[in-house]
Amino acid sequence: MSQFLNARYQTLEVYTPGEQPQDQVYTKLNTNESPYPASPKVVASIGKKELEDLRLYSDPDLKPLVAKLAEVYGLSPAQVFVSNGSDDILNFAFMAFSGQPGRAAFPDITYGFYQVFADLHQVTPTVIPLRADFSVDYRQYLNLDQMIVLANPNAQVGRALPRQEMEEIIASNPDHVVVVDEAYVDFGAESCVPLIAKYPNLLVVQTFSKSRSMAGARLGFALGNAELIADLNRIKYSTNPYNVNRLTMAAGVAALEDQAYYDENCKKIMSTRAWTVDALEKLGFTVFPSQANFVLAGHAAMDGEAIYRELKGRGILVRHFSTPRIQNYNRITIGSPAQMALLVDTLREILGGETS
Repeated sequence: MSQFLNARYQTLEVYTPGEQPQDQVYTKLNTNESPYPASPKVVASIGKKELEDLRLYSDPDLKPLVAKLAEVYGLSPAQVFVSNGSDDILNFAFMAFSGQPGRAAFPDITYGFYQVFADLHQVTPTVIPLRADFSVDYRQYLNLDQMIVLANPNAQVGRALPRQEMEEIIASNPDHVVVVDEAYVDFGAESCVPLIAKYPNLLVVQTFSKSRSMAGARLGFALGNAELIADLNRIKYSTNPYNVNRLTMAAGVAALEDQAYYDENCKKIMSTRAWTVDALEKLGFTVFPSQANFVLAGHAAMDGEAIYRELKGRGILVRHFSTPRIQNYNRITIGSPAQMALLVDTLREILGGETS
């Protein structure tokens, strides 16, 4: 740390992204990337002309992509905001909607960036513990009188609230924005997008990273009341108007034009998830219900960090968190059937007493 860093940032605990090691080829089951490639239409959308046009700035209004998203989700373009990944939007939301003095509520076990954004923007967090089974008790979010941020399905665990319970949260906090982070919604949960017309305080945030196989493109979007979207644009145009590059915009439009391809991939992942849960439970793992493209699993015979290290030593990456309450578990991305079969076979070997 230099002597010049602003004092307000000197104690900031930064977000730790999932490992992307380059020392060997790993079976990557640690960052919830899709095991399936982007649509052939996405690949075809990046041609010689698009590459040559990189000399030009991108359209800051992202009109083709915004229009396509509006069409897909049954909204007007004024109700759509696009940015450089959903993290960018969540950051803007903490800046724009947490109030003065800033306050925001979110679970104790969830996406780690929420706490980082709260610290970054000097927002006082209300951290609400999950139940013993790691589910969200929606009643604890009623009438909170502050901004609420909920990942649904919840990050790190995968459990989701039904739309009816989410609606009760939104309806009971009419004077504050409720941000619903739906990064994993396409793997079996109910989206809150149908509630947007009814609640002007609802902001739904989604991403192209998971179900649309574009994690490397960094593309996210928010859907909500036109005034909320205008607020996000006010922040965007005060920081980085050209926040989505030309290639990513073209790829995003192409992805939206091939929804059937991605729907089929989601079905495959959900089927593989069911197989994986069954296989892990037969090995003695506790696996929590998940409507995401990952599962949280732990074993009574070996702690989570030891399993993580044994797997890494055998070329398989999963995600281990030192967070209290889940340190004895690992979050396992649902990969291809072959990847998950390799994982299960390797875990069987590890639990059988083998050492790496």
